[in-house]
Amino acid sequence: MRRILLIVWRVWFYTLAAIPVLVLFPLLVVLVFLPNGYPSIFWIARNIWSPFILIGTGFWTQIKNISGAKHNQSYLLIANHTSYIDPFLILRAWKTPFVFVGKKELVEIPIFGFIYKRAAIMVDRSDKKSRFAVYGLANKVIHGGYSVCIFPEKDYLDEAILLNEFKRGAFKLAIEHQLPILPMVFYDPKRMFPWHTYFGFPGVMRIEIHPPFETEGYTEEDILELQEKAREFIHGKLLADPKQRAVTAVGKWESLYPSGR
Repeated sequence: MRRILLIVWRVWFYTLAAIPVLVLFPLLVVLVFLPNGYPSIFWIARNIWSPFILIGTGFWTQIKNISGAKHNQSYLLIANHTSYIDPFLILRAWKTPFVFVGKKELVEIPIFGFIYKRAAIMVDRSDKKSRFAVYGLANKVIHGGYSVCIFPEKDYLDEAILLNEFKRGAFKLAIEHQLPILPMVFYDPKRMFPWHTYFGFPGVMRIEIHPPFETEGYTEEDILELQEKAREFIHGKLLADPKQRAVTAVGKWESLYPSGR
């Protein structure tokens, strides 16, 4: 019975995600074709779409910003990625317009894909040319005064790993553009709304925004150092969480599937 309720809850989440896109689609189409329409699209995503989904699904955000970051500066925003809810959390966490770097497959979602294709930097991770093109597209975004958001984990769908290895590309981008890296830690999604519908519950989602890692003076030779520094920082925060939510989620998954899924 519990599994059925979890599946219904997940279907409800998808329904909530679709409603604002369908209702606001005519307005969004106009905005994507306006030269300066993106800030308005971002405002709708942050102040209408995201809270509609979060509150409707039963989540409230508790944001602790100890970063000292300036909202008039561009950053590379990064966070651990353990749930479908994560993009909506980061929209609530950072109020200044930023652009997601996301997987190309999302373009195939009807209606949403039309907007996504024109409002995000898409990447086909299996295509080297597509991965390389991200740098040029990001350059336009940064020169436009926006930040860039990347979830840097490899194989983030693995529920049995607390925090997977980070990909190189995000940190190469930060160094090339001398973008400070702004790390965020999502403590609760892995336990409360995981990828797979085997457990979860509504409640408060805690987000911490930490001081940025500066990249000024770094070169391509420093990518691995920066990559590991960022991963170890977020990993350490998850391990030190008093509620141990992410750690508990890993243990719960392993108890369900001792030999893997």
